Amino acid sequence: MTVRRILRPTGFVDAPFGHDGKVARLAGGLNWFAQVEIMSVDGDGPSATELVAVEALADRLDNDMAAQWDALTRPRPALQLGERTIRLDQPQVMAILNATPDSFSDGGQYGSPEEAVRAGFGAAEGGAAIIDVGGESTRPGARPVWEGDEIERVVPLVRQLAAGGSAVSIDTRKAVVMEQAIAAGARLVNDVSALTWDHRAAEVVAARGVPVVLMHHQGKPETMQDNPTYPRGAVVEVWLWLESRIAAAIEAGIPRENILVDPGIGFGKSVAHNLELMNGLASLHGLGCPVVLGASRKRTIGALHNEASADRRLGGSIAFTFKAAEQGAQIVRVHDIYETVQALKVWRGLRDQALTPRLS
Repeated sequence: MTVRRILRPTGFVDAPFGHDGKVARLAGGLNWFAQVEIMSVDGDGPSATELVAVEALADRLDNDMAAQWDALTRPRPALQLGERTIRLDQPQVMAILNATPDSFSDGGQYGSPEEAVRAGFGAAEGGAAIIDVGGESTRPGARPVWEGDEIERVVPLVRQLAAGGSAVSIDTRKAVVMEQAIAAGARLVNDVSALTWDHRAAEVVAARGVPVVLMHHQGKPETMQDNPTYPRGAVVEVWLWLESRIAAAIEAGIPRENILVDPGIGFGKSVAHNLELMNGLASLHGLGCPVVLGASRKRTIGALHNEASADRRLGGSIAFTFKAAEQGAQIVRVHDIYETVQALKVWRGLRDQALTPRLS
Protein backbone atom coordinates (compact mmCIF):
# COMPACT_ATOMS: atom_id res chain seq x y z
CA MET A 1 0.00 0.00 0.00
CA THR A 2 1.30 3.47 -0.88
CA VAL A 3 2.10 5.60 2.13
CA ARG A 4 0.18 8.88 2.11
CA ARG A 5 1.45 11.92 3.97
CA ILE A 6 -0.83 14.72 5.07
CA LEU A 7 0.52 18.11 6.13
CA ARG A 8 -0.94 19.95 9.13
CA PRO A 9 0.26 23.55 9.64
CA THR A 10 1.07 24.34 13.25
CA GLY A 11 3.41 26.54 15.26
CA PHE A 12 1.41 29.66 14.40
CA VAL A 13 3.12 33.03 14.94
CA ASP A 14 1.61 36.49 15.28
CA ALA A 15 3.46 38.02 12.35
CA PRO A 16 6.08 37.13 9.73
CA PHE A 17 8.38 40.07 10.43
CA GLY A 18 11.97 38.98 11.07
CA HIS A 19 11.20 35.37 10.17
CA ASP A 20 12.10 35.33 6.47
CA GLY A 21 12.18 31.76 5.18
CA LYS A 22 11.05 30.41 8.54
CA VAL A 23 7.28 30.95 8.28
CA ALA A 24 4.63 30.55 5.59
CA ARG A 25 1.27 32.25 5.03
CA LEU A 26 -1.77 30.02 5.30
CA ALA A 27 -4.06 30.06 2.23
CA GLY A 28 -3.47 33.76 1.58
CA GLY A 29 -5.15 34.70 4.85
CA LEU A 30 -4.04 36.46 8.02
CA ASN A 31 -2.23 33.53 9.65
CA TRP A 32 1.43 32.47 9.49
CA PHE A 33 2.86 29.15 10.66
CA ALA A 34 6.39 28.00 11.45
CA GLN A 35 5.99 24.22 11.63
CA VAL A 36 4.26 21.39 9.84
CA GLU A 37 3.15 18.10 11.33
CA ILE A 38 3.57 15.33 8.76
CA MET A 39 0.98 12.60 9.29
CA SER A 40 2.03 9.36 7.54
CA VAL A 41 -0.83 7.02 6.64
CA ASP A 42 0.08 3.39 5.96
CA GLY A 43 -2.70 0.82 6.13
CA ASP A 44 -5.72 1.01 8.39
CA GLY A 45 -4.03 1.83 11.69
CA PRO A 46 -3.27 5.15 13.40
CA SER A 47 -0.99 7.50 11.49
CA ALA A 48 2.58 8.25 12.53
CA THR A 49 3.51 11.90 13.01
CA GLU A 50 6.62 14.02 12.67
CA LEU A 51 7.10 17.71 13.36
CA VAL A 52 9.20 19.65 10.82
CA ALA A 53 10.16 23.33 10.70
CA VAL A 54 8.96 25.22 7.63
CA GLU A 55 12.53 26.15 6.73
CA ALA A 56 13.51 22.45 6.64
CA LEU A 57 10.48 21.22 4.73
CA ALA A 58 11.60 21.89 1.15
CA ASP A 59 14.02 18.96 1.12
CA ARG A 60 11.28 16.60 2.36
CA LEU A 61 8.57 17.26 -0.22
CA ASP A 62 7.66 14.49 -2.66
CA ASN A 63 5.18 15.25 -5.45
CA ASP A 64 2.14 14.63 -3.26
CA MET A 65 3.38 16.80 -0.42
CA ALA A 66 4.55 19.50 -2.84
CA ALA A 67 1.00 19.73 -4.22
CA GLN A 68 -0.34 20.02 -0.68
CA TRP A 69 2.22 22.68 0.15
CA ASP A 70 1.14 24.70 -2.85
CA ALA A 71 -2.49 24.31 -1.77
CA LEU A 72 -1.69 25.29 1.83
CA THR A 73 0.03 28.51 0.83
CA ARG A 74 -1.98 29.55 -2.25
CA PRO A 75 -4.50 32.40 -1.77
CA ARG A 76 -8.15 31.50 -2.22
CA PRO A 77 -10.00 33.52 -4.85
CA ALA A 78 -13.14 35.35 -3.81
CA LEU A 79 -16.51 33.65 -4.15
CA GLN A 80 -18.73 35.27 -6.75
CA LEU A 81 -22.33 34.69 -5.67
CA GLY A 82 -24.40 36.47 -8.26
CA GLU A 83 -23.66 40.17 -7.87
CA ARG A 84 -22.07 39.66 -4.46
CA THR A 85 -18.33 39.11 -4.07
CA ILE A 86 -17.29 37.28 -0.90
CA ARG A 87 -13.61 37.76 -0.09
CA LEU A 88 -11.88 34.73 1.38
CA ASP A 89 -8.70 36.37 2.69
CA GLN A 90 -10.42 36.74 6.07
CA PRO A 91 -13.15 34.82 7.94
CA GLN A 92 -16.71 35.37 6.74
CA VAL A 93 -19.99 34.56 8.49
CA MET A 94 -22.68 32.33 6.98
CA ALA A 95 -25.99 32.78 8.78
CA ILE A 96 -28.17 29.75 9.47
CA LEU A 97 -31.82 30.29 8.51
CA ASN A 98 -33.81 27.12 9.16
CA ALA A 99 -37.37 26.93 7.85
CA THR A 100 -37.87 23.66 9.72
CA PRO A 101 -40.06 22.58 12.63
CA ASP A 102 -37.48 20.19 14.10
CA SER A 103 -33.91 21.50 13.75
CA PHE A 104 -31.85 20.75 16.85
CA SER A 105 -31.45 24.39 17.91
CA ASP A 106 -33.95 26.65 16.19
CA GLY A 107 -36.68 24.41 14.79
CA GLY A 108 -40.02 26.19 14.59
CA GLN A 109 -38.48 29.51 15.57
CA TYR A 110 -40.26 31.49 12.86
CA GLY A 111 -44.04 31.68 12.89
CA SER A 112 -44.34 32.65 9.23
CA PRO A 113 -42.23 32.93 6.06
CA GLU A 114 -42.32 36.71 6.45
CA GLU A 115 -40.78 36.43 9.90
CA ALA A 116 -38.05 34.17 8.55
CA VAL A 117 -37.30 36.60 5.71
CA ARG A 118 -37.00 39.46 8.21
CA ALA A 119 -34.56 37.36 10.21
CA GLY A 120 -32.53 36.71 7.07
CA PHE A 121 -32.31 40.39 6.20
CA GLY A 122 -31.45 41.13 9.82
CA ALA A 123 -28.58 38.65 9.64
CA ALA A 124 -27.26 40.33 6.50
CA GLU A 125 -27.51 43.76 8.11
CA GLY A 126 -25.70 42.33 11.12
CA GLY A 127 -22.69 41.35 9.03
CA ALA A 128 -23.43 37.90 7.65
CA ALA A 129 -21.94 37.55 4.17
CA ILE A 130 -24.15 34.60 3.19
CA ILE A 131 -27.63 33.50 4.30
CA ASP A 132 -27.90 29.69 4.33
CA VAL A 133 -31.54 28.63 3.94
CA GLY A 134 -32.54 25.09 4.90
CA GLY A 135 -35.83 23.21 4.91
CA GLU A 136 -34.82 19.79 6.21
CA SER A 137 -33.27 18.97 9.57
CA THR A 138 -30.27 16.65 9.40
CA ARG A 139 -29.71 16.52 13.16
CA PRO A 140 -28.96 13.09 14.67
CA GLY A 141 -32.07 10.94 14.45
CA ALA A 142 -33.83 13.14 11.88
CA ARG A 143 -35.81 11.52 9.07
CA PRO A 144 -35.87 12.70 5.44
CA VAL A 145 -38.39 15.35 4.41
CA TRP A 146 -40.43 14.99 1.22
CA GLU A 147 -38.91 17.22 -1.45
CA GLY A 148 -42.22 18.98 -2.11
CA ASP A 149 -42.45 20.10 1.51
CA GLU A 150 -38.82 21.19 1.47
CA ILE A 151 -39.35 23.28 -1.68
CA GLU A 152 -42.44 24.90 -0.19
CA ARG A 153 -40.45 25.85 2.90
CA VAL A 154 -37.33 27.28 1.28
CA VAL A 155 -38.09 28.69 -2.17
CA PRO A 156 -40.18 31.70 -1.03
CA LEU A 157 -37.45 32.66 1.44
CA VAL A 158 -34.68 32.29 -1.12
CA ARG A 159 -36.58 34.35 -3.68
CA GLN A 160 -37.26 37.26 -1.34
CA LEU A 161 -33.78 37.31 0.21
CA ALA A 162 -32.06 37.15 -3.18
CA ALA A 163 -34.33 39.84 -4.62
CA GLY A 164 -33.37 42.01 -1.67
CA GLY A 165 -29.68 41.75 -2.52
CA SER A 166 -28.54 39.04 -0.10
CA ALA A 167 -26.11 36.31 -1.10
CA VAL A 168 -28.13 33.14 -0.50
CA SER A 169 -27.08 29.50 -0.23
CA ILE A 170 -29.41 26.51 -0.17
CA ASP A 171 -28.81 23.83 2.45
CA THR A 172 -30.15 20.64 0.85
CA ARG A 173 -29.26 17.12 -0.29
CA LYS A 174 -31.88 16.95 -3.03
CA ALA A 175 -31.29 17.81 -6.69
CA VAL A 176 -34.81 19.08 -7.35
CA VAL A 177 -34.61 21.39 -4.32
CA MET A 178 -31.26 22.66 -5.59
CA GLU A 179 -32.80 23.36 -9.00
CA GLN A 180 -35.79 25.23 -7.60
CA ALA A 181 -33.70 27.23 -5.12
CA ILE A 182 -31.12 28.22 -7.74
CA ALA A 183 -33.93 29.32 -10.04
CA ALA A 184 -35.22 31.46 -7.17
CA GLY A 185 -31.83 33.12 -6.64
CA ALA A 186 -29.62 30.85 -4.50
CA ARG A 187 -26.02 31.04 -5.67
CA LEU A 188 -24.36 28.42 -3.46
CA VAL A 189 -25.30 24.82 -2.63
CA ASN A 190 -24.49 23.53 0.86
CA ASP A 191 -24.87 19.74 0.77
CA VAL A 192 -24.33 17.83 4.03
CA SER A 193 -24.04 14.62 2.00
CA ALA A 194 -21.27 15.99 -0.27
CA LEU A 195 -23.36 15.14 -3.36
CA THR A 196 -23.79 11.48 -2.37
CA TRP A 197 -27.46 11.42 -1.33
CA ASP A 198 -29.02 12.24 -4.70
CA HIS A 199 -27.44 10.85 -7.87
CA ARG A 200 -28.50 13.97 -9.83
CA ALA A 201 -27.05 16.50 -7.39
CA ALA A 202 -23.58 16.78 -8.92
CA GLU A 203 -25.12 17.14 -12.39
CA VAL A 204 -27.32 20.01 -11.20
CA VAL A 205 -24.45 21.85 -9.50
CA ALA A 206 -22.21 21.44 -12.54
CA ALA A 207 -24.90 22.55 -15.01
CA ARG A 208 -25.87 25.63 -13.00
CA GLY A 209 -22.24 26.65 -12.43
CA VAL A 210 -22.70 27.47 -8.74
CA PRO A 211 -20.20 26.75 -5.94
CA VAL A 212 -20.87 23.83 -3.60
CA VAL A 213 -19.91 22.96 -0.03
CA LEU A 214 -18.95 19.29 0.32
CA MET A 215 -19.45 18.22 3.93
CA HIS A 216 -18.03 15.08 5.49
CA HIS A 217 -20.46 12.73 7.17
CA GLN A 218 -20.41 9.15 8.37
CA GLY A 219 -23.71 7.29 8.02
CA LYS A 220 -27.23 8.70 7.73
CA PRO A 221 -28.78 11.24 10.13
CA GLU A 222 -31.05 8.51 11.49
CA THR A 223 -28.12 6.40 12.70
CA MET A 224 -24.91 8.43 12.33
CA GLN A 225 -24.30 8.80 16.06
CA ASP A 226 -24.80 5.13 16.94
CA ASN A 227 -21.11 4.18 16.93
CA PRO A 228 -18.90 6.39 14.75
CA THR A 229 -15.35 5.08 14.34
CA TYR A 230 -12.18 6.41 12.69
CA PRO A 231 -9.40 3.80 13.03
CA ARG A 232 -6.79 5.99 11.33
CA GLY A 233 -7.87 9.09 13.24
CA ALA A 234 -10.65 11.54 12.45
CA VAL A 235 -8.41 14.15 10.80
CA VAL A 236 -6.80 11.64 8.45
CA GLU A 237 -10.01 9.86 7.47
CA VAL A 238 -12.01 13.06 6.98
CA TRP A 239 -9.15 14.52 4.87
CA LEU A 240 -8.94 11.44 2.63
CA TRP A 241 -12.72 11.19 2.27
CA LEU A 242 -13.03 14.84 1.29
CA GLU A 243 -10.18 14.38 -1.18
CA SER A 244 -12.18 11.61 -2.86
CA ARG A 245 -15.35 13.72 -2.95
CA ILE A 246 -13.48 16.65 -4.49
CA ALA A 247 -12.19 14.31 -7.20
CA ALA A 248 -15.72 12.99 -7.83
CA ALA A 249 -17.11 16.52 -8.07
CA ILE A 250 -14.41 17.57 -10.54
CA GLU A 251 -15.09 14.45 -12.63
CA ALA A 252 -18.77 15.46 -12.69
CA GLY A 253 -17.82 18.80 -14.23
CA ILE A 254 -17.61 21.06 -11.16
CA PRO A 255 -14.49 23.27 -11.30
CA ARG A 256 -12.18 23.01 -8.28
CA GLU A 257 -12.54 26.75 -7.74
CA ASN A 258 -16.27 26.15 -7.13
CA ILE A 259 -15.68 23.61 -4.36
CA LEU A 260 -15.59 24.29 -0.60
CA VAL A 261 -15.12 21.68 2.13
CA ASP A 262 -16.58 21.23 5.62
CA PRO A 263 -15.34 18.63 8.16
CA GLY A 264 -18.90 17.99 9.32
CA ILE A 265 -18.67 18.56 13.06
CA GLY A 266 -21.28 16.36 14.74
CA PHE A 267 -22.16 14.32 11.65
CA GLY A 268 -21.14 10.79 12.60
CA LYS A 269 -18.58 11.84 15.20
CA SER A 270 -18.07 11.53 18.92
CA VAL A 271 -17.08 14.45 21.13
CA ALA A 272 -13.45 13.29 20.90
CA HIS A 273 -13.64 13.13 17.09
CA ASN A 274 -15.09 16.67 16.92
CA LEU A 275 -12.34 18.06 19.15
CA GLU A 276 -9.66 16.26 17.15
CA LEU A 277 -11.02 17.80 13.96
CA MET A 278 -11.07 21.27 15.50
CA ASN A 279 -7.45 20.89 16.56
CA GLY A 280 -6.45 19.62 13.11
CA LEU A 281 -8.62 21.94 11.02
CA ALA A 282 -5.68 23.66 9.31
CA SER A 283 -4.75 20.42 7.54
CA LEU A 284 -7.87 20.74 5.35
CA HIS A 285 -6.30 23.69 3.52
CA GLY A 286 -4.04 21.10 1.89
CA LEU A 287 -7.06 20.05 -0.18
CA GLY A 288 -6.86 23.37 -2.01
CA CYS A 289 -10.43 24.47 -1.29
CA PRO A 290 -11.91 27.08 1.08
CA VAL A 291 -12.80 25.64 4.48
CA VAL A 292 -16.28 26.01 5.98
CA LEU A 293 -16.91 25.21 9.64
CA GLY A 294 -20.35 24.57 11.15
CA ALA A 295 -19.91 24.03 14.90
CA SER A 296 -22.47 26.53 16.18
CA ARG A 297 -24.44 25.28 19.21
CA LYS A 298 -23.36 21.69 18.52
CA ARG A 299 -23.80 19.03 21.19
CA THR A 300 -20.06 18.84 21.88
CA ILE A 301 -20.36 22.21 23.61
CA GLY A 302 -23.05 20.87 25.92
CA ALA A 303 -21.01 17.73 26.57
CA LEU A 304 -18.13 19.89 27.78
CA HIS A 305 -20.30 22.14 29.95
CA ASN A 306 -22.85 20.42 32.13
CA GLU A 307 -25.06 19.32 29.21
CA ALA A 308 -25.98 22.92 28.43
CA SER A 309 -29.03 23.13 26.18
CA ALA A 310 -28.68 24.33 22.60
CA ASP A 311 -29.86 27.83 23.48
CA ARG A 312 -27.13 28.15 26.13
CA ARG A 313 -24.10 27.30 23.99
CA LEU A 314 -23.11 30.76 22.75
CA GLY A 315 -19.80 30.84 24.62
CA GLY A 316 -18.73 27.50 23.22
CA SER A 317 -19.80 28.53 19.72
CA ILE A 318 -17.62 31.64 19.95
CA ALA A 319 -14.70 29.52 21.21
CA PHE A 320 -15.03 27.28 18.15
CA THR A 321 -15.23 30.35 15.91
CA PHE A 322 -11.98 31.70 17.33
CA LYS A 323 -10.31 28.31 16.92
CA ALA A 324 -11.48 28.17 13.31
CA ALA A 325 -10.23 31.69 12.56
CA GLU A 326 -6.86 30.91 14.12
CA GLN A 327 -6.53 28.02 11.67
CA GLY A 328 -7.55 29.97 8.61
CA ALA A 329 -11.15 28.80 8.09
CA GLN A 330 -12.70 31.06 5.48
CA ILE A 331 -16.37 30.67 6.45
CA VAL A 332 -18.06 29.96 9.78
CA ARG A 333 -21.70 28.88 9.69
CA VAL A 334 -23.50 30.13 12.80
CA HIS A 335 -26.80 30.89 14.50
CA ASP A 336 -25.71 33.89 16.58
CA ILE A 337 -24.78 36.52 14.00
CA TYR A 338 -24.23 39.65 16.08
CA GLU A 339 -22.05 37.94 18.65
CA THR A 340 -20.01 36.03 16.07
CA VAL A 341 -19.42 39.09 13.90
CA GLN A 342 -18.31 41.00 16.98
CA ALA A 343 -15.94 38.20 18.00
CA LEU A 344 -14.40 38.12 14.53
CA LYS A 345 -13.98 41.89 14.51
CA VAL A 346 -12.01 41.59 17.74
CA TRP A 347 -10.00 38.74 16.23
CA ARG A 348 -9.35 40.86 13.13
CA GLY A 349 -8.25 43.75 15.35
CA LEU A 350 -5.73 41.48 17.04
CA ARG A 351 -4.41 40.31 13.69
CA ASP A 352 -4.22 43.84 12.27
CA GLN A 353 -2.22 45.02 15.29
CA ALA A 354 0.16 42.08 15.03
CA LEU A 355 0.63 42.64 11.30
CA THR A 356 1.32 46.37 11.58
CA PRO A 357 5.11 46.87 11.36
CA ARG A 358 6.63 48.77 14.23
CA LEU A 359 8.36 51.90 13.00
CA SER A 360 10.24 52.60 16.20
